[in-house]
Amino acid sequence: MAALSVFIIAGEPSGDRLGAAVMVGLKAERPDVVFDGVGGPLMQAEGLVSRFPMQELSVMGIAEILPKYRALKRRIRETADQVVTGVPDVMITIDSPDFSLRVAKLVKAGSNIRTVHYVAPSVWAWRAGRAAKMARVIDHVLALLPFEPPLMQDAGMACDFVGHPVVGEPLASDAEIAAFRRDHLGDAPTLLVLPGSRRSEVGRLSETFGAAVSQFAQDVPGLRVVVPTLAHLYDDVSRMVGEWDVESCVFSSDSPEGMAQKRSAFATADMALAASGTVSLELAANATPMVIAYDMNRISRAIIRRMLRVDTVTLVNLVSETRVVPEFIFGDCQADKIAGGLGDVWADRHAQDAAMDLTMERLGRDGLPSGVLAARAILGRLSDE
Repeated sequence: MAALSVFIIAGEPSGDRLGAAVMVGLKAERPDVVFDGVGGPLMQAEGLVSRFPMQELSVMGIAEILPKYRALKRRIRETADQVVTGVPDVMITIDSPDFSLRVAKLVKAGSNIRTVHYVAPSVWAWRAGRAAKMARVIDHVLALLPFEPPLMQDAGMACDFVGHPVVGEPLASDAEIAAFRRDHLGDAPTLLVLPGSRRSEVGRLSETFGAAVSQFAQDVPGLRVVVPTLAHLYDDVSRMVGEWDVESCVFSSDSPEGMAQKRSAFATADMALAASGTVSLELAANATPMVIAYDMNRISRAIIRRMLRVDTVTLVNLVSETRVVPEFIFGDCQADKIAGGLGDVWADRHAQDAAMDLTMERLGRDGLPSGVLAARAILGRLSDE
């Protein structure tokens, strides 16, 4: 049997985690697998030599993409050429649709290489037509949410729910939590603040988050704020958080030590304020009550607001079919409103417990690791060709 050749692409930290997990799963199922593509430190730790730095693709929002469009377009063409020339058995693109689906379009135009996209587009939230458009260039979708496969299948793509990797990620031990509190917090009440994983997000949200936290801290004596971030954002985040009127602890979570600190911070925090995204599921896995807030560039906000099809963008609310997590999105992303939400959750920090537990159950907490399920789904569909 010939070695299995896989070209795999991720464009942001969440995609890097998914990519690393599916690489582990593929190596377990097919030890002869060979990888090529683009990814971050976690995928590289599994053996990928990235064609270029993954951070070049970490752009979100319509207006945010425009200044980098020319460079992204060049990388799209280069990556597609590398795939077509290399003729892998399968190309796996992970999220980052502005990049991934453009690469897939060029790959399909120049070859019959099988294309798999990991993370279904959120057509349940906005732009339902994306699924039909995506079906022109994607053969198989790996879904993280249990209600997504029928939507993808109706558009003409094979789709498997493979669980969400957050349910299999390690949690901090009691000893790690105790050490983190001893070294950084003592007995202080703790608020975890997560302003995003992209420089544009952090820059846009930091001032609002800081004002909200400062206002909330007036009602919580001795409050300490913990802000895990990424190495390439550490200086920016440290400077911004240094302007907040509250005691804080900022650290980089990229290294093994930093990841352990992040796990401890998530587990020990009394509550969290976070930018909208997958992080809400990480908080749910740790049973950490949360408030979600997010805003975009004015142009992106206006366009996306008109397209939204749901009344909440918080994944815990959607998966649990509740609305217990307060969110402040777009025009509601204001410091006084966020501070009020923080106060409400602080007053009843167990109100979200049942919804967070149900979310983890529905995402596959008691099943096989998502990376294994994803690998088996890829190989199973590949063998059916």
